[in-house]
Amino acid sequence: MAIKNRKIAIMGFRSVGKSSLAIQFVENQFVDSYDPTIENTFHKNFRHKGQDYAAELVDTAGQDEYSIFPHCYSVDIDGYILVYSVNSQKSFEVVKVIHDKLLDQLGTDHVPVVLVGNKIDLHMDRAVTLAQGQGVAASWRAAFVETSAKQNEKVSEVFLTAIDEIERKLNPAVDKRDDCIVL
Repeated sequence: MAIKNRKIAIMGFRSVGKSSLAIQFVENQFVDSYDPTIENTFHKNFRHKGQDYAAELVDTAGQDEYSIFPHCYSVDIDGYILVYSVNSQKSFEVVKVIHDKLLDQLGTDHVPVVLVGNKIDLHMDRAVTLAQGQGVAASWRAAFVETSAKQNEKVSEVFLTAIDEIERKLNPAVDKRDDCIVL
């Protein structure tokens, strides 16, 4: 079976942990002090559900609600990981704006997305509830994961779920979720 190349953009407000998630997934380490990203690309080969993948992760610069959506983030990207920090309501609001801009730029109503609430290790400072994240993800028909890059909690799940969402979009016949028959 041939290796599948998948390109995933990681987007969100500044300082939500986009780079930390990517570095934790690719290098299995948490970098405590990290300079703000301009843009970086990470590569990781792995096997998921019996298939070999070569993932290219585009770690984007932090966006805000006024950022122009860069055209390069809509070309040749297979799926998106949209990250907010559970201790920042602002980052949660911004990730919704990014999603809207993404759909507008792509001219579609749905793309493979995993909405990620990062920094759950900061539970004492939580500003965005689990239910709020789940609700937004459901309204987008997107997957949802809460994670801690620092504690390596559910980090791999974020990227493997992104692969699942991409495969579901590329191979809709394989998706059995809509095959329900109600009698």
